[in-house]
Amino acid sequence: MSRVLITGASGLVGSHLLRMLVDEPRVTSIIAPTRRPLRVPMHKVENPCDPQLSDVLTELSAPLDIVFCCLGTTRREAGSKEAFILADYTLVVDTSLAGLRLGAKHMLVVSALGANPNSPFFYNRVKGEMETALKAQGWPRLTIARPSLLIGDREKRRAGESFMAPLFRLLPGKWKAIEAQTVAQAMVNAALSPAQEDVAVLDSAQLREIAAQTAR
Repeated sequence: MSRVLITGASGLVGSHLLRMLVDEPRVTSIIAPTRRPLRVPMHKVENPCDPQLSDVLTELSAPLDIVFCCLGTTRREAGSKEAFILADYTLVVDTSLAGLRLGAKHMLVVSALGANPNSPFFYNRVKGEMETALKAQGWPRLTIARPSLLIGDREKRRAGESFMAPLFRLLPGKWKAIEAQTVAQAMVNAALSPAQEDVAVLDSAQLREIAAQTAR
């Protein structure tokens, strides 16, 4: 049975993931720290709230088995490069360190297609630097999800998504837009399956395949 930490539980992927974890009998307890209270109370879920998420992570003390991180924003939403780095790098690393400190053996994180620490594009570079930092922490098992354009109902629509989504649905393989719910299901399936490799990097095509295993 698994004790789970999830950050980003109020976001597009994270909200789907949280509901799936609540319904999963192999998950016995869930810690879901957020800046604001989750709208719907759920059994098995502890929801510590603080505008400073890093403070909550530092104070956690319950043992863990699995860590999920679905934190992510855009530079436009964040308002500055510094705020984006805080959300997409610093808090992700803080989540990872909290998990390791509490004994977790498997970390699963949502990154992005094109993540590369050497990318000339700021967004992709920060995502790549985040991945590099997690790999350096020596997780027994690390799963990195690199979805393409995410499809789903956000509280706030991101600029260009309504226009881009129909186009990205037509692309092949890893470039094709992917439902946030599919990414979440793939993460649950990967977390609860036997380990196949220490570090797994999954693109949208691979995420779809893993998510589909639920229906088999």
